[in-house]
Amino acid sequence: MELINAQIEHKIYTIRGVQVMLDSDLADLYQVETKVLNQAVKRNIERFPEKFRFQLNKTELAHSRSQIVTLNITRGHNIKYLPFAFTEQGVAMLSAVLKSNTAIQISIQIMDAFIALRKTIHTLNPVLQRLDTLELKQLNTDAALEKVFKALEADFVPKQGIFFEGQLFDAYVFVSQLIKQATMRIILFDHYVDENTLMLLSKRRKNVQCIIYAKPNPHLQKDLEKHNRQYAPIQWIENKGSHDRFLILDDMQLYHIGASLKDLGKACFGFSRMDDLLPILTRGLLDGTLQVRLNERDSGDEPPLAD
Repeated sequence: MELINAQIEHKIYTIRGVQVMLDSDLADLYQVETKVLNQAVKRNIERFPEKFRFQLNKTELAHSRSQIVTLNITRGHNIKYLPFAFTEQGVAMLSAVLKSNTAIQISIQIMDAFIALRKTIHTLNPVLQRLDTLELKQLNTDAALEKVFKALEADFVPKQGIFFEGQLFDAYVFVSQLIKQATMRIILFDHYVDENTLMLLSKRRKNVQCIIYAKPNPHLQKDLEKHNRQYAPIQWIENKGSHDRFLILDDMQLYHIGASLKDLGKACFGFSRMDDLLPILTRGLLDGTLQVRLNERDSGDEPPLAD
């Protein structure tokens, strides 16, 4: 297992500003031929938009030949085709396309490797904008690596992704990071809220307002009363119109989360950031009083929320 994990970690590259794995490396891990893997993808091409899978161009391939050891060893220097690169989401989709126990197990290990990479390199993208797409592989001294990691101090929060069953702590840390980002207000739509959700929300910064839209629940009301006696108060409003879970940060960022916050990591779920849909969501779901406040947030004269 440790050997496989080490192999995976060394096969994740940064191309076009995103972390990817090449089709030949994935084929080796899935124990199939590269052409078999790509043929399976072609038969299900609608599942692989460009953000899941893209083909390297000649310039990227020229860099890859000198920087990615796998290409040089497995195919030699006379590469006859442009390799395909799979993003994290594309790798997750492969397990459904290949339909084998090996593919499922390997995909889970690859997802773990991607997550571990994000934890180690917090803000990779800003650094990579100043580096060649694959120059990071050439930083082979501890001193050079230390300089890179010191530049990656802030947390990198992806816009979309998947957490698998059992990733309880990873999912908890991810949502905690989102909550800690807010500087003004947090709004949560989640039918099923309990003390675990309240504890997560208590991690927000001082003076950050918090509102939850949830189903009426006598246990929730009692938990809220106790919470509000000890921590900055959270306001509860009955959720009458939303089935899905949404998290709004500072009236600007909108995250759709596939699981209730109290159940993070108990089963596989996905998340995605969709700021462009925030005006539509607020018009459709938020009550009039709160909507007025959101519309006037830039005026400096916000009316108080009703209890």
